[in-house]
This record gives sequence, structure tokens and C-alpha cells, in this order.
Amino acid sequence: MDLLQAARDVRENAYAPYSNFKVGAAIRAASGTVYTGCNVENVAYPEGTCAEAGAIAAMVAAGETRLTEVLVIADSPTPVPPCGGCRQKLVEFGGPEVRLTMCTLDGATQEMTLAEILPGRFDPSHMDRA
Repeated sequence: MDLLQAARDVRENAYAPYSNFKVGAAIRAASGTVYTGCNVENVAYPEGTCAEAGAIAAMVAAGETRLTEVLVIADSPTPVPPCGGCRQKLVEFGGPEVRLTMCTLDGATQEMTLAEILPGRFDPSHMDRA
């Protein structure tokens, strides 16, 4: 399945009555299955859900815990990166080499790895005790 088309399609379902900023995300799991998510706002801001978090939740709900590719799309003049919280969520389930593609509706793209988008990330090794 094409990640770009999947993210474009799910973006249309975003619930963004406050910001009017719809975001779609698609992730490919290790099995090859594509999971999608869109942002869901709430009047009790910031209690909404980001598109990336929704896609991860769908993947985990299906029983998978490893992602191999990520694509995010929004109607913006430049490609929009995931927020800090979503960066940490993405690295929880994807290795540092996983490719993240950020897109605009007009076709602009930017690619980075998860290591590049979140250098110095917090990981389980930080919780090890000597």
C-alpha cells in the first residue's frame, strides 16, 4: 500500500474544528501492513490526539510493535515535522534508521531518519541501574 495515498485519505477524516489544520499519518509495520491516523482535536486543548499517535495506536491495537517507515502530510507551505511527543512515540517503535517522510498537499517533501529527527533520544538504557 502506498503510504502517501493512505495518509492523504485519512487526513480527510481529521477532526480539527479549532485549528482547521488537518494532519494525516501512515506507518508501515514490520509485517508490511500500513496503519493510519489523523489528528483529533478537543475543546479542552491540548487534550487532542496527533495523527502519528493515532497510527501508532492502530498498529499496537492490531498486535504489532515495530514500524519500518513513516509518512506525515498536512496542508502547509513547508513539510511539517512531528511534535516532540510524537517523535518520542515514533522512536519507541522504530529504529534509528527508520525513514520519516514529511509532505505538503502541494507535493513538497522532506525526508529524515528517526535518529535525525530526535537526536539524544530517551530510551530504555536510561532506566538501567548499575
